[in-house]
Amino acid sequence: MARIAFIGLGNMGGPMAANLVKSGHEVLGFDLAASVLKAAEESGVKPASHASQAVKDAEIIITMLPQGRHVLTAWTDILQSAAQGTLVIDCSTIDVESSRKAHEMAKAASCLSLDAPVSGGTGGASAGTLTFMTGGSEDAFAKAKPILEAMGKKIVHCGEAGAGQAAKICNNMILGISMVGVCEAFVLAEKLGLSHQALFDVASTSSGQCWSINTYCPVPGPVPTSPANNDYKPGFAAALMLKDLRLSQEAALTSGASTPLGAEAAQLYALFEKQGNGGRDFSAIIEMFREKA
Repeated sequence: MARIAFIGLGNMGGPMAANLVKSGHEVLGFDLAASVLKAAEESGVKPASHASQAVKDAEIIITMLPQGRHVLTAWTDILQSAAQGTLVIDCSTIDVESSRKAHEMAKAASCLSLDAPVSGGTGGASAGTLTFMTGGSEDAFAKAKPILEAMGKKIVHCGEAGAGQAAKICNNMILGISMVGVCEAFVLAEKLGLSHQALFDVASTSSGQCWSINTYCPVPGPVPTSPANNDYKPGFAAALMLKDLRLSQEAALTSGASTPLGAEAAQLYALFEKQGNGGRDFSAIIEMFREKA
């Protein structure tokens, strides 16, 4: 079993670290929020007073942080204390440029590195069923895979440095666009007098089927486990969807890609967040479309 340092123990990082403990690993954790650190301690994570303390003597370091600037700041700190050959894994969802900079920093410190953003939300983090999209060398991936398998059910090596972030950004742009389409369809069905169940029974088994309807249906009833049946408690918060859509548009701008639907989805989620809905599940955007109608 490995000695692992886990930096960032929030809604995603906390349950991920807990699953590493359940798998028999020794996990030392750090988070700036005392309440979060205490909750992690209750799940078996050994608390550290500072990130540098957590990473001392660690074989593997995992970070799960909000933005690229946070990752670069944290890696600047922890790489000063990490031993040569340590594997550093970033599970945050950040911009590709920052991710590649983090890889360069790890290489300069003679450490292996992997960007490994996740899909599956808080439910997947708790259940240990996340999908990991990874970027980095074959050696880093081979060393990381057994660790990632303690937290997820599907581990995909997407390519070299930054490839995991690229895959995550593209995937979540699809998700944001598809959820908008599904919500619009249900609002139209309501106006036409079609029941939620009837539309679900048709679309979920026909050409309209997608994850946003089959697994995460935005109306109560058809999929009992969807946030729509729990007053749109996230799940995956609308603010996080907006963050990912903005990352996709930044990437589209720098790469020269045309993503008109991604741009429109980003604008819609920006409006939804501006209305005070950033902390609600992203599928709750259906309510905004009802109001517009």
